[in-house]
Amino acid sequence: MSIAAVDHILVVVPLYNHAATVRDVVERVLQLHPHVLVVDDGSSDAGATVLDGLDIKVIRQPENRGKGEALKTALAEAQRLGFSHIITIDADGQHYPEDLPKVIAAIAADPCGIIVGKRDFEQTTIPGSSRFGRNFSNFWLRVQTGKSLGDSQSGFRAYPVNIVLGLPLHEKHYSFEVEVLVRAAWAGVQLYDVDIQVYYPTAAERISHFRGFVDNFRLTVLNTKLTFRSVAPWPHRKLVESGEVEVKVTILHPLQSIRTLLSENTTPSQLAAAGALGIFLGALPLLALHTIVILLFSGFFRLNKVASIGASQLCMPPLVPGLCIEVGHYLRHGNFLTEISLQTLGYQAVDRFYEWFIGSLIVGPLLALVVAVFVYLVAGTFKRELSGEGCGGE
Repeated sequence: MSIAAVDHILVVVPLYNHAATVRDVVERVLQLHPHVLVVDDGSSDAGATVLDGLDIKVIRQPENRGKGEALKTALAEAQRLGFSHIITIDADGQHYPEDLPKVIAAIAADPCGIIVGKRDFEQTTIPGSSRFGRNFSNFWLRVQTGKSLGDSQSGFRAYPVNIVLGLPLHEKHYSFEVEVLVRAAWAGVQLYDVDIQVYYPTAAERISHFRGFVDNFRLTVLNTKLTFRSVAPWPHRKLVESGEVEVKVTILHPLQSIRTLLSENTTPSQLAAAGALGIFLGALPLLALHTIVILLFSGFFRLNKVASIGASQLCMPPLVPGLCIEVGHYLRHGNFLTEISLQTLGYQAVDRFYEWFIGSLIVGPLLALVVAVFVYLVAGTFKRELSGEGCGGE
């Protein structure tokens, strides 16, 4: 990245009661980068006064508002000063400023992306709660966006200022760092990992302002809201063009649907897997929850959601549910259900539901296999045709 480009990056250090470590962090940053902003979020210790004499900018919040509010303040200030990006680094000494060149290089590779430092968790001093928290957060990010990061809780990040300020962000505390990743991914922003070092002191020396119950409760509420929003039928507003195309998939035109989905750069095997997932879940007696469950699982496995939902239409009543009930009835009683009446479908509804479930465990995988093979063969044929339509010689 050129010197001019580096001059458009502001390193931000959010500070709350880390007077013992923040000066060392800032001095090490200044050895590598000239533009530093410290946002003192209402510290009750010496706060930013320990930074007197350093050539940096300091903003002091009159009271503690939360890390999310401190980062919003930093983003707004960066925009006012004309910076295109901010890089955030924690004040507690956990992060190594010496990793800044890696993050800056990642910004150069994609100026519209968000860069997240992936901490090295191989150290024996890493607390088990931190390992669990990282894995838990990574799981929900994948469910809600279909995107994967190795360390979605890391505070060592790079944000494109104007893009992040264009997101509808509401969180004020640590949960901000989860919300910004999810909403950015929905807006078409790419998320990237960069390997970084990490220093974790012993438990006796460690100072953390993460409040177990309160902050975990906030994260639970946030993840619930984001998960429901991720499966809602209305689209997300895009801030970055991702090249995706709007598709209409229906079982009434299966060949056209497969050809259309291939234009999203989806491979035949991915389409086959998505179709199989939609069929398997669609066969289960989930009762009005099929779409939500299919969207959650396809998001987690990073499969095409449209293909999964489209394939699940094959399982709409009465054919597939009826077949599952017949198979389940045979497994229970050794004969097929031949009487269709108020007695068998009304008063014995619980029995039919149970048989539907049993039968779906056999019918679902078999039908999913058939659909997967069909989709893979047809998609493979279309893929070769589409490749032939590309830019060749005259």
